[in-house]
Order: sequence, then structure tokens, then C-alpha cells
Amino acid sequence: MTNNLKSNISFFHLVLPVCILGVLILYGLILQPKVFDKPAFPLEVVFLLASCFSVAHLLFLGFKWISIQKAIVKKLAKGFPAVLILFAIGLVIGTWIISGTIPMLIFYGIKLIDPSYMYVLAFVIPIIFSTLTGTSWGSVATIGTVLMGVAITAEAHLGITAGAIIGGAYFGDKMSPLSDTTNLAVIASEVSLYGHIKSMMYTTVPSAILSLFIYIILGVIYPPLSSGIISNETLVTLLALESMFNFNPCLLLPPLVILYGSLKRLATLPTLLASCLIACVLALSIQNFELSHLIDTLTTGFHTNMANWMTEVPSQLEVLFNRGGLYELNEVIVFTLMALTFIGTLDVTDAMPTIVLRIFSFTQSKSSLILATLFSTAVTNGITSNQGATSFIIGDAFKKRYDSMKISRKVLSRSIEDYGTMIESLIPWHATSLFMVATLGVSFSTYWHWQFLSLINICVAPIIAILGIGCFYKNNINKESL
Repeated sequence: MTNNLKSNISFFHLVLPVCILGVLILYGLILQPKVFDKPAFPLEVVFLLASCFSVAHLLFLGFKWISIQKAIVKKLAKGFPAVLILFAIGLVIGTWIISGTIPMLIFYGIKLIDPSYMYVLAFVIPIIFSTLTGTSWGSVATIGTVLMGVAITAEAHLGITAGAIIGGAYFGDKMSPLSDTTNLAVIASEVSLYGHIKSMMYTTVPSAILSLFIYIILGVIYPPLSSGIISNETLVTLLALESMFNFNPCLLLPPLVILYGSLKRLATLPTLLASCLIACVLALSIQNFELSHLIDTLTTGFHTNMANWMTEVPSQLEVLFNRGGLYELNEVIVFTLMALTFIGTLDVTDAMPTIVLRIFSFTQSKSSLILATLFSTAVTNGITSNQGATSFIIGDAFKKRYDSMKISRKVLSRSIEDYGTMIESLIPWHATSLFMVATLGVSFSTYWHWQFLSLINICVAPIIAILGIGCFYKNNINKESL
């Protein structure tokens, strides 16, 4: 019965639920805030409404609820291992803070800043912080503002500094196993986390190396005019870190566990939990926090008021430290479940593969399919201003096409980030650009042409697609385990 219904469904009925999703995105995410000056719809609500319409539409076409429910549950089951990883990431973030690992890295990172290498350090230090924390915005809001303060004091070029900070933060965000955008690309494409990160190295690492050399050269062309770097704000931050945490070389153990697991390709979830457990032991043995503080951190996240011996905590440390725990990524998790539900309803009719086959029938070569993915990702992210939505829309649309063309889905997940995550700061109306402008205190026109990581990556991604470098054409195992 179901197969007969599938074969008789017109293209109009296949594309209708997708069009409804597009209308909801257009109205809820664009018209509401930018035209009607009202709050944008939560993205999870957008996908929930789209799911309701899709289910009603399927029932109208004659499909039974039990068939629809099975398709949704099947899709949720495929994504559930990655949802567990999202919960684990929240635990890791919280325990790395209360153990003192992240605070120690920030402390010594600030002390390493030398205005003679301003632009290089403005690029490298955010790479380290965002890789270890999994957040580009958090890195920019914390170490990024410190670096901008140093640049102002040293009379360095603020546009170059801001571009370097943003590029470094997005390198770490893209390559970190703790990043929400990285994990969403993994869920959407149904690939392994470390396989996805390995695939991204083919575009991101060359782009980063070239960017680093450019910032070295710019340091000679636009050298800072002053050598003074220690501002009052920086001193206050350093003193607060020393008062709140005890630093010890053992605090490097949690990130080393993650690094070891990445190199050995160990299972992601056990590796994250092992790092979390070690951080818990370090928090109780090295820091001054109590067991109740650790339990609260695991549940709702760390909060600076746990350091009750301190009278005042700098606001920028509150931005970075007041986070973590099981509920850290609850919005991402709920959105993921809603997106998977909507995609599950589309699977009932095999809508997305059919739509992509019809629209991109001209992509007869592997390189042209990758280029089409890159273009579609850029347009979708530019319209939605949301990488999470982009990941699920593009991932579900293209993954079966990648299977039929015998291209590893690792290339799909990489493309979703190459022209999704990486271009956010280059779209002037994007939420990311607005955040960067507000946080770093520079205009979009001042920094965008100095954000070399993304600019170079935009060129590298299509070039390696055309040349077939790092595209895993000989590796036809597409359905990798999450």
C-alpha cells in the first residue's frame, strides 16, 4: 500500500512540505525581525510547525499514521547517538571549567601576548581556545576582547586584529569535537565525528597555514606603534583567574585525553566521558570547590558565584565560565530532535532525494555535485542566518545523491561547513557578523577583508573539489557510524 502511494505522488506534493518550511523560515526568521521589528521565531518551533504540516499532508495523501511514526522513529534512532554526544559535550565544558583547565589556558594565553607578533597571536590564540571550548562566539567575547584591548593599547591595526581573531575562533569552532555546528553537520550527514574532522583538514588546514603567513607579513607592513600591552582590564582578569583557580600541569590531562582519542580514532562518547571523569577528579583534588559545586556543574553548569571567596568577578569571565552541564546544549538538542522529526516525515515519500535528483540533474560529475552542495549551502545559510538549519536542509537533500555518485558523505559534511559555518562572518546581515561587530567594536567593512581564513577557504573548497583532492572518491563507504 505504502509503495503504491509513493509511486503515485506528484512532484508538487513531494516539494510542498519543503516549500512550507521555506515559507516559515522566510516569515519567522527574516520578515518578523527585519521587517515587522518583532522577535524571530525559535528555529525549533519553525521545524515543529513544518512537521505538523508534513504529517497532516501525508495523512491527506492516504498514508497511515503508523507508517509515518515508524519513519520518524527510525530517523530519531539514527540521530540519537549524536544527541548523546551533545549531552557529553555539555558535561565536558562544565568540568573543564571547574577543574581549572580552561581558566589555566586563558591565563597563560593572555600572558603570552606580545605586540611584536600581534596579528599572529590574534589568530593563533583564539584557535587554541575555540578548539578546546568548541565555541567561536565565546572565544571572541572573552580572549577576543582581551586581544582587541591589547591592539588598541599597542596601536595596532584594528581591522587586521579583528579579522585574525574571528578567523582563529572559527578555525577552532569548525575543527573542535566540542563544537555544536560540527556535531550538527555530523548528525545531518550521518558520518563519524572524527571522520568529519579529518575531512575538513583538507580545506581548513591549508587555509589556516596561508592565513598565518599573511598575518606574519602584515605584522611587518602594519607593525604596532607601541609596546605597552598591560591594561587595567587585563590585569584585573589575570588577578581574578589566579584568585578563582589553582593552576597545575595536571590540568592538561582532560584535553590530552581528547587529543589521544582523536589520533587513535577511539569512540567519541567514551572518550568525552573519560575526559569529563578526569576533570572531575582534578576539580576535587586541585581546586577549592566543593562536591556540591561539582554536582551543580554537571547538571546546570558552572557559575562564577561558586567561587564564594571572591567579592567580584570580571564580566568577561562570567561570559565564558557560566556555562556547561547537561543542559548546556538543550536548545541545540531540541532543535535537532525537531529537525530529525521533520526529515523523518519526508522520508515516508523519499521526497528530498527525488527533489535533488530533479533540480540537480545537471550534476553528472562528482566535482559538479560538490560544487552544487557548496553553492546551495551558502545560499541557505545566507537566507536562514542559521547554520543548524542549513546543516539539516542540505544534509538531508544531498546525502543519497552522494551515495549514488559514490562520494563519501564526509565530503558532504565538510562542504556544509566550508560554505556554511565558515562564511557566516562574511555575510553582513548574518547574526554572526552582527555579534562580531558589537563584541569587538569594529565595523563589518573594517574587518571582513582581513578575515583571511574564510576568504581563502572559499577558494580552496571548490579547487580541491575540481581537482578531486581529499574527496575520498576511492572510499565508497558512505554510511559511517556515528
